Amino acid sequence: VINVVFSKANKQKALVSTGGRSVQAACDWLLFSHVDDPFLDDPLPREYVLYLRPTGPLANKLSEFWQQSRLLCGKNKAHNIFPHITLCQFFMCDDNKLDALCEALQNTVTRWKSKFPMPLPLEPYTSANFIGLFVEEERAEIVKKFAADFAMEAATKADVHVEPHKKQLHVTLAYHFQTSHLPVLENLAQSIDVKLGCDWVAVLFSRDIRFANHETLRVIYPYAPQNDDELELAPGDFIFMSPLEQTNTSEGWIYGTSLMTGCSALLPENYIMKADECETWIFHGSYSFLSPVSSPSNALTAGAVDRRYQEDQGPGEPPLHSVICQPIQPLRLNSQAGPQKRCLFVCRHGERMDVVFGKYWLSQCFDAKGKYVRTNLNMPASLPQRSGGYRDYDKDAPITVFGCVQARLIGEALLESNTVIDYVYCSPSLRCVQTAHNILKGMQQESKLKIRVEPGLFEWTKWVSGTSLPAWMQVAELAAANLGVDTTYRPHIPVSKLVVSEPYETYISRSYQVTKEILSECKSKGSKVLVVAHASSLEACTRQLQGLSPQNSKDFIQVVRKIPYLGFCACDEVGDTGVWQLVDPPILPLTHGPNHSFNWREILLQE
Repeated sequence: VINVVFSKANKQKALVSTGGRSVQAACDWLLFSHVDDPFLDDPLPREYVLYLRPTGPLANKLSEFWQQSRLLCGKNKAHNIFPHITLCQFFMCDDNKLDALCEALQNTVTRWKSKFPMPLPLEPYTSANFIGLFVEEERAEIVKKFAADFAMEAATKADVHVEPHKKQLHVTLAYHFQTSHLPVLENLAQSIDVKLGCDWVAVLFSRDIRFANHETLRVIYPYAPQNDDELELAPGDFIFMSPLEQTNTSEGWIYGTSLMTGCSALLPENYIMKADECETWIFHGSYSFLSPVSSPSNALTAGAVDRRYQEDQGPGEPPLHSVICQPIQPLRLNSQAGPQKRCLFVCRHGERMDVVFGKYWLSQCFDAKGKYVRTNLNMPASLPQRSGGYRDYDKDAPITVFGCVQARLIGEALLESNTVIDYVYCSPSLRCVQTAHNILKGMQQESKLKIRVEPGLFEWTKWVSGTSLPAWMQVAELAAANLGVDTTYRPHIPVSKLVVSEPYETYISRSYQVTKEILSECKSKGSKVLVVAHASSLEACTRQLQGLSPQNSKDFIQVVRKIPYLGFCACDEVGDTGVWQLVDPPILPLTHGPNHSFNWREILLQE
């Protein structure tokens, strides 16, 4: 029997590191996710910062500017932190003094409710590499006095040193951007009505002082360590990386520290992507100057963690639950709420037979007369009849039984998230048609929505072996196989327009062209379009819609290699601008791994 005992400092650290959300969150952080954290007993304080954050109509407009500027011009340094006005420099506070610090802020806001300038006048300002909104000087001096008052209260209540911000108070809109982007960013900034309603709230955030100068990365794919010096990765976790620690790493690997576990080790570079600095900050409370009630968040105590831990312990038993801190889940779209936007969903097909069972799977399953008999439970019980004979399956493989299950899971998830699909398009590859059909079955829409088979959605033809394209099944054959295709649909790019071994530029242009024509065809407001095609389609069908230039073929291939079966992405139209942006899908990701063929004779029957 293992009885884990933690110090009061450990429990306080768990509370602070989870933002005081709940006893359960603190217990999970302490007992499970950070049980092997080598810095668990480290007494280092955290760094805190006090911001003014806008709420209401102005906040919505600033958020819209953030999204559009990032979409049209890419990320600049302003995107590392949400819209705000800085009231003080980062300062240090011990974990056991956080309650006193929050009380100091609440007391200061209470004193200033009647004196704080509302509204807060903002004046646009633009230079060669900076665009922002500056607080009118006279009102800014009042806000600075509030910050100075908080500094004095924090010193008295929590014994911490706070240095109020002495520079001009402002909201940074764009910073360190390319010179060529200035006209676009300036035009977007001019559309912000600075007189919109707003309640400025004082918010307190903290960050781990050890990683203040590290690069923040987000884990996008799970990874199970193959060696002792490798880090386990879970989607939703964040990695802190210091350039100084990369001297002894091999190509394709970096050395980093997990936010979720606190452990440090090597990890594969292509399993992560850059994240914004503030995504790992902990929120400790917001205090309104208008509302009668503010919302401090750190209401839990180390004693509460003690009590919860004891409740989870039976007599002489370790905790019954064994849940680690869960990764941050993607935002869920609600197709029934708010203004209806046009959405494009792009999904890769399910697991394919020729990849699972090898390129000689036909000889395993078909006899000389072309009769099909499956030799593995993951092979379909039957296959559709083809006018060209079974050998056409060689270049146009079906999906496996598990591929069908994968697709239905996606459909069921779309159904559970209340996502409505208005139109379905797919590549002519059988694996894509079958995937689309099973997604609709999961959504319980297979009898209502018809699949539009569009040859223009086929993958880069350079990847097709041999000197000819696949002999795809005719639409009539697919309909006869009960795959729910639209027999009246006329493709935008017919099969006759596809060529073998097309140049990369031709494939990218074709994908963009057919996507635009599909969206034009489905131009009704709020329409939701699902495209089921290939791994390459998630990049090729969405990148130029966002106003971005195509990647070179080498980088494109690296992206495609990372997209798993049923990889799913979502793209929303930005207003009526004709520009689209990638957004969080309405469903959770689907993770699955290989299951090698099991031969009981070889494994269990030993002479």
